[in-house]
Amino acid sequence: MAHHAPRPPSSRPGIPGQSAAAPRFRWYRYTLAALTTTAVLLTGGVAVAWADPTVADLERRIDEDWNRLEPVIEQHNATRQDLAGKRREAEALAARIAPLQRQVDDALDRVGKLAARAYKGEQVRAVNMLLGSRSPGEVVEQLGLLDRYARFQQQDVRQASELRDELGTAKTRLDRTIAQLTRTEADLVAKRRQIDAEIDRLQRLRLRAYGKGGGGPLRPAPCPASYPGGPAGEAVTFACAQIGKPYSWGAEGPNAYDCSGLTLAAWSRAGVSLPHNAARQRRVTASVSRDALRPGDLVFYYRDLHHVGMYVGDGWVVHASRAGQPVKMKRLDSSPVHSFGRPG
Repeated sequence: MAHHAPRPPSSRPGIPGQSAAAPRFRWYRYTLAALTTTAVLLTGGVAVAWADPTVADLERRIDEDWNRLEPVIEQHNATRQDLAGKRREAEALAARIAPLQRQVDDALDRVGKLAARAYKGEQVRAVNMLLGSRSPGEVVEQLGLLDRYARFQQQDVRQASELRDELGTAKTRLDRTIAQLTRTEADLVAKRRQIDAEIDRLQRLRLRAYGKGGGGPLRPAPCPASYPGGPAGEAVTFACAQIGKPYSWGAEGPNAYDCSGLTLAAWSRAGVSLPHNAARQRRVTASVSRDALRPGDLVFYYRDLHHVGMYVGDGWVVHASRAGQPVKMKRLDSSPVHSFGRPG
């Protein structure tokens, strides 16, 4: 009797020879692949996500982020300086309003007295006296007195009206300035919180890259390379003496600086006033060529002029670079140079 090998079980009727285990195996395989794919997507790729970036990678990322943040800081500095000017303007306007208010009160008081005299009939009595004059000469004289009296009344009324309008205009300007100051101050507070949060994030990146150490020597060459004398000598000597002090955005010394705050403070020591904003410092300084550079000149970086340092000679610049790094020297062309300026 012939024995036939048992037929493999079929998982689906009508499809002979298909194993019931095959679909289950494929389902497990596809499910495992899907779960693996999902896990990779959720974790962002485990192998890549947990690979530690190099110091160079982190340094490059910090530089990129800082170059986006520094223009915001410089704009904050400019707005803060504008705000101080508006506050002085408001104080001057308020000081002017006080005596103007007294003038308006005096003028209105005079007009009120004129109205009271008219109500009591003084003008009528003056007309009766005129009609009772004994001679034509007296009539002419009385008419002149009445005319001058009327002109004085008109002048007092007109002066009171003009002073009142001037006071109203001044008060409107002051109210508008105060409202603008209030809005700007609120915006600055919000912007300061954002900047502080971003600096904290960059500082955590820096600590991840370097721990608590620095990024290299702060003074790799003589600072200044040569002494130019005069105001430039005072400015560059001061700037070099700040090497090692911390960066603090919005600061202009004496214990910390940001980029335009350092150059402002250095040239202030030489008796030259500069705004606390890199782009504005470029506008108020005389242009110089690279060949004519001398210690004390300012070096402006990037197309939007959001960074500035001071040239100290031999191709070196001293600058307040960014949060987490102290004032230090760097090579002139280590960042894209925009132009050069000479204060004074």
